Amino acid sequence: MLTRIISGIVGIIAAGIIIQTGSWLFIAAVLILAMLAWREYAHAFGHKGIDIPAPFGAGLTVYAILQAILLPQYVMFPFMMVLMFVFFKMIFNHASFAVHQACIMLAGIIYIALPFYHLAALRNLGGDTVLVTNSLLGDFTAGCALVWLTFIGTWASDTFAYFVGCSIGKHRLCPVISPKKSVEGFVGGIIGTMLCMAALGSFFGFDLTAMLIMGALIAVIGTLGDLVESCFKRYVGIKDSGNLIPGHGGVLDRFDSLLFTAPLVYYAAVFLLGF
Repeated sequence: MLTRIISGIVGIIAAGIIIQTGSWLFIAAVLILAMLAWREYAHAFGHKGIDIPAPFGAGLTVYAILQAILLPQYVMFPFMMVLMFVFFKMIFNHASFAVHQACIMLAGIIYIALPFYHLAALRNLGGDTVLVTNSLLGDFTAGCALVWLTFIGTWASDTFAYFVGCSIGKHRLCPVISPKKSVEGFVGGIIGTMLCMAALGSFFGFDLTAMLIMGALIAVIGTLGDLVESCFKRYVGIKDSGNLIPGHGGVLDRFDSLLFTAPLVYYAAVFLLGF
């Protein structure tokens, strides 16, 4: 438990520095996390005897994210290129790279690259718009505030669901995939995240109704992201995606919910908050 707490504190401090700094430091961190997540994804399917070329997949993942960031008006172009690269490999290396391997690789690139692209794009949303907080923490750019909303909202969902589930959880939410999740914890996560987002919305000056809606959606979609990774791990027969973060597992274990909540907050910010 002590190891888990210490690594969590270190992670929060590092995240704070990277989020506040933004710019290429934030993009570099996103690309590194995406590469590590892809490596874990490929390694996980290796336990099932499905060989996916990790360097090739990692390179395509980084290419897709980076080109989408540099040319956001053509965001689908790099993903079309990835599709062609993978299928070309399937055609010309068919003996060692069959159809099912190509499909699993494409699913993994979409699963990892699209959410991390949205996380990077979220940091730049709102351009130079500054949110005046009149607090000791100072002012925030809109993109910085939205990234904090994403991280804190996702953490709040996990935390409230965990403690409510441990306290009063009796009815299993999805026992085949994740036996420990309960309906009570799920509802507690929704309510807790809504309250947390309402408080953050008040701090940043966002519309209260929009923040309550966003809070509920983060809890629901974040739980879905957690269950998706649980499906993968159960299918390949592993407990954790990796051991990079002491006491927490791998990158996918820590970012499974965020892979779904980052795109959600991006579009919620566009359609609900008007960015």
